[in-house]
Amino acid sequence: MDFDVVVIGSGVGGGAVALGLAGTGLRICVIERGGRLPREPQNTNPEAVFVERRYRTQERWVDGAGQSFSPGQYYYVGGHTKFYGTAMFRLREQDFHATEHEDGLSPAWPISYADLEPYYARAEQLFRVHGEVGTDPTEPPRSSDYPFGPVPHEPLIGMLAGKLQQRGLHPFHMPSAIDLREGGACIRCQTCDAFPCHVDAKGDAEICLINPALRHPNVTLKTGTLVTRLIADDEGKRIVAVEVEQGGRRETIHASLFVLSAGAINSAVLLQRSATRRHPDGLANSSGMVGRNYMNHNTTCLMGLLPFTENSTRFTKTLAINDFYFGAQGHPAPLGNLQMLGNIQEPMVRAAVPALPAWTGRWLARHSVDWLVMSEDLPHVDSTVRVLGNDTIELNWRRTNTRAHTHFVQHVRRLLREIGFSAVLGRPFGVDTPSHQCGTVRMGSDPASAPLDPYCRSFDHANLFVVDASFFPSSAALNPALTIAAQALRVGDYIRTQLHTL
Repeated sequence: MDFDVVVIGSGVGGGAVALGLAGTGLRICVIERGGRLPREPQNTNPEAVFVERRYRTQERWVDGAGQSFSPGQYYYVGGHTKFYGTAMFRLREQDFHATEHEDGLSPAWPISYADLEPYYARAEQLFRVHGEVGTDPTEPPRSSDYPFGPVPHEPLIGMLAGKLQQRGLHPFHMPSAIDLREGGACIRCQTCDAFPCHVDAKGDAEICLINPALRHPNVTLKTGTLVTRLIADDEGKRIVAVEVEQGGRRETIHASLFVLSAGAINSAVLLQRSATRRHPDGLANSSGMVGRNYMNHNTTCLMGLLPFTENSTRFTKTLAINDFYFGAQGHPAPLGNLQMLGNIQEPMVRAAVPALPAWTGRWLARHSVDWLVMSEDLPHVDSTVRVLGNDTIELNWRRTNTRAHTHFVQHVRRLLREIGFSAVLGRPFGVDTPSHQCGTVRMGSDPASAPLDPYCRSFDHANLFVVDASFFPSSAALNPALTIAAQALRVGDYIRTQLHTL
């Protein structure tokens, strides 16, 4: 089978590139290892989603100590966005510059915020982002307003926003990709964050990117198809094909140009699995940096308890705070972002703490308001994704910036108690929750230290692009989806204009 462009992965990166190229008439094949996520009653059943882990991969990975674990990976058309919390933040302007943190330096990007700004605006239109300009004190310059107004706070969240304002803070409406426009599909249910949307109202990559791309007759989607390796030509300068497995059959698909968008972990793994005699350390890896500098935000879930108040909020994820993003009084180094989590329900509590009695979990779920504390994880050369000799994926996460995150968590605990919560319970996310994975095939200006150029093009292979969060030189401290989409649209424009040279 021959195509002009093969896109590996149907998440935000692959979907945005495919949509950007769909109007060119190029023969485009999007390859997805999973299928379409079925619409079924279990979509909104927390027992099925969290306890039975109905939609998670059955893979087993190992951590740096050799301990086996089940990763929070989802292989469906649309990728992880089928389960994300709809947060669509732009990175801050300073995030693209070198920034000193308590534990070290967050490196500069080879592109600026200004380079991405018009693509941020396009991505917000594609994902129908709801938000409000002018209320976030760290907001970067914008060329346009949000496509839709903010998602309103429900009464309890609005009350908390008022209390935070009374303390001199600047809570703002979180930018959210849900279809809450007039006549839109969103019903503001309590099973959005971490659940698949059963009414197709979540702005995910399937709904907003893949399906629109498939309306063009030149775009093909192959589901249930696992890419096992990329095949380079005899000189090792160009990729000529991919080897795939589908339904027990092995096939080879040829193309002129390849876009790898399998996610920061699996993109690095696939490049390593594609090693040849000429490229013993894997493709696109003359720098030795493929699979290094893995990052995943330092995140902690906090449950603020209101013993005499039941939280009847259905859609809680409407509020965020960036007042501490670049530091706080007594702590001049950056701390990060605070935002709401979706409603925690009893099966979620039981899945995280199996020994907890069900009645305790039910009480906690009814009487808590749930927050996500998120800090930047800095790149570390020994934070790695590797393929072991038995073909097992090893994820050796060398967490950084943990002191700043601990300080941030303590600061937020005090803040929540000051605004009326009687107690605050906390649980950090671990290596098995790689939902904000990034950095493993980073872009840069020097091929000696980065596999990709500023357009995510491999320095080693002129017709290979890697477009997912693996290109991030730093993780910043905000949800990555919109930045992946913006850069993917930028890459798509670059490919369109430079196609004759690729």
